[in-house]
Amino acid sequence: MPILNNKKQGKKGGPKPPRLFGRGSLFSNIINVILVLLILTSLYSMFSSGSKSSENIPISQLAADISAGLVSKIDVSGNDLEITYRKAGTSTEETIKKSQKEEGTALSQTLFNYGVDSKKLEAVKIDIVNESGFAYWLVVLGPFLIPIIFIAFFIWFLTRQVKGAGMQAFTFGQSKARMTLPNDKKQKITFKDVAGAKEAKEELSEVVDFLKNPKKFLEIGARIPKGILLMGAPGTGKTLLARAVAGEAGVAFFSISGSEFVEMFVGVGASRVRDLFKMAKQMAPAIIFVDEIDAVGRVRGAGMGGGNDEREQTLNQILVEMDGFEPNEKVIVMAATNRPDVLDPALLRPGRFDRRVVIDLPDRADREAILNVHAKEKPFAEDVNLKVIAERTPGFSGADLYSLMNEGAILAARENRTKIAQFDLIRSIEKVMMGPERKSHLLSKKEKELTAYHEAGHAIVASVLPYADPVHKISIISRGRAAGYTLKLPLEDRKMQSKKEFLDDITVALAGYATEKLILDDVTTGPSNDLQVSTALAREMVTKYGMSDKIGALALEGTGGATLFGSRGVGEKDYSERVSALIDSEVSEIMEKSKAKAEEIIRTHRKALDFVAKRLIEVETIEREEYEKIIVAHGIPLKEKKDIEHQA
Repeated sequence: MPILNNKKQGKKGGPKPPRLFGRGSLFSNIINVILVLLILTSLYSMFSSGSKSSENIPISQLAADISAGLVSKIDVSGNDLEITYRKAGTSTEETIKKSQKEEGTALSQTLFNYGVDSKKLEAVKIDIVNESGFAYWLVVLGPFLIPIIFIAFFIWFLTRQVKGAGMQAFTFGQSKARMTLPNDKKQKITFKDVAGAKEAKEELSEVVDFLKNPKKFLEIGARIPKGILLMGAPGTGKTLLARAVAGEAGVAFFSISGSEFVEMFVGVGASRVRDLFKMAKQMAPAIIFVDEIDAVGRVRGAGMGGGNDEREQTLNQILVEMDGFEPNEKVIVMAATNRPDVLDPALLRPGRFDRRVVIDLPDRADREAILNVHAKEKPFAEDVNLKVIAERTPGFSGADLYSLMNEGAILAARENRTKIAQFDLIRSIEKVMMGPERKSHLLSKKEKELTAYHEAGHAIVASVLPYADPVHKISIISRGRAAGYTLKLPLEDRKMQSKKEFLDDITVALAGYATEKLILDDVTTGPSNDLQVSTALAREMVTKYGMSDKIGALALEGTGGATLFGSRGVGEKDYSERVSALIDSEVSEIMEKSKAKAEEIIRTHRKALDFVAKRLIEVETIEREEYEKIIVAHGIPLKEKKDIEHQA
């Protein structure tokens, strides 16, 4: 079960090819076009043949019917005749028949030749239909033109689909940067919107002044840094500060991630770099911001692709573009990373990223200011005290504090309350650190007793040791992956830790293991995380911080390696096997001494341990005030409070 010590000790692509299958794919579009073509063809056939079929009669029959007085009207369209017969008997419909006259001969002459009397012919209405109208040509040419039109449309549609993919190939090397214009008020951010980071804002204010008044610097011969590297732990506000610089200066802001430069095709990244800098020069004054620059700016020569490695070519192009700036070009490159140790030295030399701004985790005052920024649009109850929340969140970054405030609002909304209470914010601290409560994870009676003694051991040892942080809360309610936890908070923010503090932290971490072994005469899998954390800390004391009496002031291990494959090979050490064995011996000695010290404290304060464990079994959670009353009653003094006054 972990000891929750709230201190931090260190902390996309190209165009997509067209799909062949699936919704919206090329294949489905072809099927849709074919279906539409078939439907329209069927409709045309239906309308063209949908009219009533008429009987064709010879011209001699027409002459006989006219003589008999049966015909009322004849429509002449070229050589075609449409004959309308009179209503016969009780019929209410006229009969229509068709016939054809001789080509080049008038209808009246043809009928006279067949012996039709002129008086009978005068009784028949004869209409001549205009043969040169639009309808005529549509009827004549329709059967030929309509299929041709549909085939042409089908070919055009397929060409358009292929052209879309082809045009993407021409834009493959264009920059994917997002641009924020100076007059975009919705996305504009200024230094007022960024709480804390006072020193970083002072450094960046010079950049703002240069972008606003470059003449003042140029006249005196000063040159503003071309590149500014923002370094800090994740969530400390590097991207937010870069946007604030652009907002303060009122210039265009181009933002892109380092990974967006790199593609599987060699040369694409370099092309995108050229296009990005070209756009920025056209919009000057402007700021180019490259987030996570370590994705493309790692040390060269350590990759697998040799000189043709795409990432290295992209980095080379960035170096060339930054070196090619004119002094009065008014284009500044800003980049952010939380791994400055892996960057190529050429990036960090004067003339490129020659100004480095370190953004630390916020202190107590900065945390309170950040909480006030995130609290602007949230309704709070009268009992909310953000100062207390700031004191209980040492080591939290700006992103952590945002998540804390958001989780508090979610907890209040989940319980159908319209205001956020202090209790919601207190619970959200633990939720951000450990995860949500697992109320469905019920412990058996034996497991509950074991967890209670385990956490009570952590708490008692932490309260006795002089350099351990005071306990704020003990709980055996499952949260995240832990069955229980002990929340320890420092009395004040610290940037450095001493050897005595490290040793006390290791002793507190091993207290749960020692308690299980002494009280229950057994060891479970519960202390596994405690053993991992304490062993890693002991090894860092020996190999990184020079806190070993036998080895002395030697840094035998770095920060985790600057490259993926170093020049010495994977896993090769800087020291001999004898020194390696000595390191293992020193780490083992630190762990054994700390465990023995924890066992001694537990034996001495067995009554307090039993009382706290039994109380945890009853109530499951003990807050700071109740816990302090218990340990004072059992003869354990409270730790002195130096700079921070006691808060409930």
